[in-house]
Amino acid sequence: MHNIRTLKFLILLPLVLSLGSPGAFAKPTAPAGAIATVGDLMPAARHASLDRTIAELLSQHHYRQSSLDNRLSALILTTYLDDLDFNRSYFLASDIAGFERYRDTLDDALKKGDLHPAYDIFNVYLHRLAERTARIQSLLEQGFRFDVDESLNVDRKDAPWAASPADLDEIWRKRLKHEMLTLILSGKDQAAARELLSKRYDNRLRQAQQSSSDDVFQLYMNAVAQAFDPHTAYFSPRNTENFNIQMRLSLEGIGCVLRMEDEQVTVVELVTGGPADLSQQIKAADKIVGVAQGEDGPWVDVVGWRLDDVVERIRGQRGTVVRLKVLPGKAGVTAAEKTVRLVRDTIKLEKQAAKSEVKTIRGSDGRELRIGIITVPAFYSDFEAARRGVEDYRSTTRDVRRLLKDLDGKIDGLVLDLRENGGGSLQEAVDLTGLFIGDGPVVQVRNASGRVEVEEDSEGSRLYGGPLAVLVDHASASASEIFAGAIQDYGRGIVIGDPTFGKGTVQTLVDLNRLTRAKDPQGQLKLTIAKFYRVNGSSTQHRGVRPDIAIPSVVDSEEIGESAQKNALPWDEIAATRYRADRNLAALVPELTRRHQERATSDPDYQAFLRDLDFTKEQQDRTTVSLQEKQRRAEHERIENWQRDRENRYRAAKNLPPLKADDEIPAGKDSAIPDAALDESARIVADLVVLASAPNAQSAVVMGR
Repeated sequence: MHNIRTLKFLILLPLVLSLGSPGAFAKPTAPAGAIATVGDLMPAARHASLDRTIAELLSQHHYRQSSLDNRLSALILTTYLDDLDFNRSYFLASDIAGFERYRDTLDDALKKGDLHPAYDIFNVYLHRLAERTARIQSLLEQGFRFDVDESLNVDRKDAPWAASPADLDEIWRKRLKHEMLTLILSGKDQAAARELLSKRYDNRLRQAQQSSSDDVFQLYMNAVAQAFDPHTAYFSPRNTENFNIQMRLSLEGIGCVLRMEDEQVTVVELVTGGPADLSQQIKAADKIVGVAQGEDGPWVDVVGWRLDDVVERIRGQRGTVVRLKVLPGKAGVTAAEKTVRLVRDTIKLEKQAAKSEVKTIRGSDGRELRIGIITVPAFYSDFEAARRGVEDYRSTTRDVRRLLKDLDGKIDGLVLDLRENGGGSLQEAVDLTGLFIGDGPVVQVRNASGRVEVEEDSEGSRLYGGPLAVLVDHASASASEIFAGAIQDYGRGIVIGDPTFGKGTVQTLVDLNRLTRAKDPQGQLKLTIAKFYRVNGSSTQHRGVRPDIAIPSVVDSEEIGESAQKNALPWDEIAATRYRADRNLAALVPELTRRHQERATSDPDYQAFLRDLDFTKEQQDRTTVSLQEKQRRAEHERIENWQRDRENRYRAAKNLPPLKADDEIPAGKDSAIPDAALDESARIVADLVVLASAPNAQSAVVMGR
């Protein structure tokens, strides 16, 4: 259908969209409110034709080559219900039982352009949401006692559907109590917290009253697309423009990729070099619950809002201020709100550029070894400047080449840091690999018909041939995985860290107006058409790249990564291509691992790093929260004390004054906490320098077809 080489600038759409700015298309925009009557929303006449077009594209051109059948029908129903009521807080068990009549028939309806089942389900949802909104207001008027020892399970995605309205009342009583207690711990009194929650749910009702037939179509078509794989999606005309803004890198905003999760706007990813990233105050998994304009504009509570409406409030002209109320996601269910002030800016490649530093490590042979660190935050390229013929246009490979030349003769070994690098340009992944391996194949791409194309570096311009390690984590995706996999397969360097994200699929964009006769905008379909394979034949899909030496990170592989996505394509393998692999490095891995483990058990900083990880993951893994104010305050104080004690431990080592009880705890570059994973990676490379300097036979083997 498509020549892979024509898609190099589009196909690596990692995680959600790694090179973009705010977007309303990471996950289908879920309805966020209620209307009082059932059956008001019906499919428009134009939707039937578009429905059939999308269904045909998916069944004929998606990589899975799956026909629309009962199996897919069941997946579509499950996905649609999850998108409508992820935390099972609105539908009753009797509603779900009634929807079972659609489990084996949605495929047939799609082929005919019949969208009535989708709208029937949606209208039941709206009715339940209206009922629930009324009950919420009633529960808020009753008030709450915070001295009762009870708890709430905040994760209901696998819980049974409520059998009766009374059961839902109890679920919501606890949920509202938790929300109110969170606001109280953030500094509000009970009256202010109650007023805010009342307005929040009133606003949700008003938002839902603006739901349109197009909104339902968008939501349902995304459920259909997600039944094929998590990276296939329908973009409505409005979301198509959001996508185009992202790909141009021209949006003036804060630099976040957002999606809707359980009625809250959630940060999926930060654009490197954007205001949110540079602030060090916002992280992936944080929830944005309020937005205010300027230094003193009024706060607008955005819980339950449509995602695209929230994004529009966050966007703005460069140089203007936006303030956000954020619930820290990685702090666990007991976290309190914090306020973050950001100055909007245009996301520029210069802010994403690779950078370098040099660490001095004492080797096991007593030598002072200089280990270079090159951090690559994204696989970027100024495509427009390249097309115009600008000689010094910016790109990852060009920047790393310059850094390597600057480091030439000044380092004994090198760490390439790809943590949190979500990917980018395929061509940059290929070209960057060439700086370390010279000429040869880098990655294989297989389309749905089984045709395999090999992308290779043909310049043969290896610039660095010394000891090398690639540091990755579970957020390293797409282009990062191609690079790390090639370095590992060639035996060119050690891969260190966590297993990578596991996104090994290729997407293309289909302009739906080109396939229909409609004059009005129809949107786009992002369609998975191919998969990536390493030169050894192994897919990067689902499993990612497994490190040679493991160093854990705070990123949770159970919650983030391809393996956590619904309906992800499976791992598989094809024949290896011909490449020359150096086997010498593999022989050193056991000894490098032994030395690393020995340090890990004796180095106090590394042990502190592991304890910090355990504590952080303990908070993240909690799904039950106390509804007793005394206990919640104690938990909140315990976490703050832990954060302050951890910071002070490292401040003391650097002869810095300790933080006081009322001091804000610094984050990111302002923190005194060392990057233990990076420091240990540098030590591993230092070990590699020492071991590689011993007499060693040079050999290579030829692999594959």
